[in-house]
Amino acid sequence: MKICVYGAGAIGGHLAGRLARGGAEVSLVARGAHLAAIQANGLTVQAHDGTHHSRPRASADPRDLGPQDAVIVTVKAPALPDVAAGIAPLLGPATAVAFVMNGIPWWYFLGQDGPHRDMRLPAVDPGGALESAIGLERTIGGVVYSASEVIAPGVVHSEHGNIRVILGEPDGRISDRAKAISAALEAGGMPSPVTPEIRLEVWAKLLGNLANGPLCVLTRRGVRDSFADPLLREAGRRSALEAQAIAASLGVALPDAHIERVSQSNMMHKPSILQDLELGRPMEIDGLFEMPLHLARLTGTPTPQLDLLVALAKQTARAAGLYPEIA
Repeated sequence: MKICVYGAGAIGGHLAGRLARGGAEVSLVARGAHLAAIQANGLTVQAHDGTHHSRPRASADPRDLGPQDAVIVTVKAPALPDVAAGIAPLLGPATAVAFVMNGIPWWYFLGQDGPHRDMRLPAVDPGGALESAIGLERTIGGVVYSASEVIAPGVVHSEHGNIRVILGEPDGRISDRAKAISAALEAGGMPSPVTPEIRLEVWAKLLGNLANGPLCVLTRRGVRDSFADPLLREAGRRSALEAQAIAASLGVALPDAHIERVSQSNMMHKPSILQDLELGRPMEIDGLFEMPLHLARLTGTPTPQLDLLVALAKQTARAAGLYPEIA
């Protein structure tokens, strides 16, 4: 299977290494020193099950790679306009595009039954560029659990074995194309269930992002260190409860067990949004934090703690020059 990973940073690099290990014909869209190292020396993934080396094709220009059977988009939300502008050369007549990302996806309400059916989300798809360039008919939703970090150009380190990529069609079908991508990932050692309830999985991941992301940005420490303070652990639990309420207001019932899982987290790994702050990279504040709060306001769901923590996280990002100033 011919698969391109669009955005080969930590997560994308890990997935590309898994796909190559499983026998897929892998290519990468990457940039900078990471791209140069992959082109020169290949891609190395250090994981719980060994060190995996591969030599995927890699370029900053999708035109060098040509049409694919599938594209897996793993960029951070601020880079999505670049994906919309550049993805066309990778798309054949039947190419599926799996968005394996954090936060509320651009397609969330498209085709969904309910009071918000077909509502667009310009904050995560400015000008409808992704809908126009890719379209709902090609789109597969995705959620990834993989505590990964680029520790040197061309080298990705994955912290532990609790990894998986969950895939699902926005309309709830268990499609052959989603199963094909899943099989390619699983052949390389990455568990990849296909679900009929991808929106539930989006919120299950977002629960953790909202519970620990703003707090870790403010403390500048990882989850385990931040949650060592009982008051901050309780704050994380309350944030998760508010996120659960937002999901419920949209018809997604997250079990209480998810709250306990998040509040008991002892993950040493720093959330990606904290890594971005430390490295001076664009931060996913809008997709991860602001969009869920926009949906809370849409449904009239009170979120007093998240409102405060997100406002403080934004100010932290502004102080670092990584988020727009208040007009």
